[in-house]
Amino acid sequence: MDKPHHQKKNLAIYPNIQNHTRCLQINLQHSRSATFNLMKVIEREESDIILVQEPYEYQNKPAGIDKKYKTFTAGQGKHRAAIIIPNNKLDAILVTQISDEDTVFVEISHDNSKFPAASMYFDCADQIENSFTIIDEILRFAKGEGTLIAIDSNSRSTTWYDILTNIRGKKLEEYLASKLLHIINEESESTTFHSRRGKSNIDLTITNNRLLRAVNGWEISSEDSCSDHNFLKYNIGRANCSQNIHDEGNHLGIRYIEKEDKYDEFDRNLIQEACKTFNNAKW
Repeated sequence: MDKPHHQKKNLAIYPNIQNHTRCLQINLQHSRSATFNLMKVIEREESDIILVQEPYEYQNKPAGIDKKYKTFTAGQGKHRAAIIIPNNKLDAILVTQISDEDTVFVEISHDNSKFPAASMYFDCADQIENSFTIIDEILRFAKGEGTLIAIDSNSRSTTWYDILTNIRGKKLEEYLASKLLHIINEESESTTFHSRRGKSNIDLTITNNRLLRAVNGWEISSEDSCSDHNFLKYNIGRANCSQNIHDEGNHLGIRYIEKEDKYDEFDRNLIQEACKTFNNAKW
């Protein structure tokens, strides 16, 4: 597997980075109360895109979502993926040939920015390779455009800061590396999922090279979601994702994001190690 690349953001190349698209990612566990709570969060934070897994439904139709928001699902059965667009200035089109009950794939555009986005649920009872096939279709359709994929992966790996790696997680690691996809998740004291049975980091935010440097501010929110999953929050800068992002280089492997305050600590440790080497050297 390729080694992760550590990228420090150069915001100067994104003059419109302050004009960002605000994203939320959440597994609602088909909960009415979690959905009601989400509506309040959307209004308060003026969220632009909500990538949902396990939405609340009535008779296999999304329920509890404000009618003024654009809501996308696919298929006729029980849905485990949805995308909500509260911002009416964003245009979105459902890609029906790829979307189904467990995958919602849309093309989002605003001004000069355009990117495909997907919300996905990986069934833990299903072979994970079947989900890889869907991502393959998403990448072929995107044709290299900046792409965002939000997943409840039901997969664990220390690569995305879980305490263990299971078989599904190992397979997912290898697949993402082979496709040059990047995990946006950052290390945190919190986890994306928690219940009486334990806690883990099974919810992932993934991008390709073209969108990589536009995604910023990823965090696990401390706000109560009324679900066993926590809110994941991040922003997408409104630079032209289909034209500008890739010009900064080709980033290989799974990406880790470093916090700014860690750079000074790294420099201090580097200097200390250099001094030790110098003092222990035999002249």
